Amino acid sequence: MNEIKQPREEKKGWRKVLKVIRNWMAHKNKNEWLKDMRGMLSLVATVIATITFQSALNPPGGVRPASDDSDDVLCHNSSDTNPCPGESVLAVIYPDTYERYLFCNTLCFASSQAVCLLLVSGFPMNHRFFTWLLLIGMCITLSSLTLAYLYGAFMITPNPVWAETALGMFAAIILIWLGLLGLIALFLSFRLIV
Repeated sequence: MNEIKQPREEKKGWRKVLKVIRNWMAHKNKNEWLKDMRGMLSLVATVIATITFQSALNPPGGVRPASDDSDDVLCHNSSDTNPCPGESVLAVIYPDTYERYLFCNTLCFASSQAVCLLLVSGFPMNHRFFTWLLLIGMCITLSSLTLAYLYGAFMITPNPVWAETALGMFAAIILIWLGLLGLIALFLSFRLIV
């Protein structure tokens, strides 16, 4: 008879543990927290969308200014090392890195716009799935913003400075960022499941 009671007690023990974790993760005043979060996410997503929009139009290193030459009007020099007027200078110097920068910047812009769209769409924010979706969207937004910053800093930092100091600093920051992001993703996923 003791053998039969032991599995039931173990089940109750796990239920107690899950209940304690759920209570720890729960917000005390959920409606107020959702209202505050909606306002903060709206502000942050709008600011990030503005930043990424501007950095696409004014990329790191700037753009080549127009000159009075008539050749600049019909500029189609894809093999030349000089960009056409209005094109990014660093896109010619670092084409692969600039492509990654542009991808991360565009991903950041699109994901921040998606967060803004979800916030104004009228979906019920008190539903766990939509809250989880918003937070994952912000994780994608902030991660791509971090990577865009890294690529932009690489393109404008002189090679000797990058090799001596910046590389180690950025490697440490990226590792810390990935650890924090993994912890938050685990927390959000666990919270959604529990």
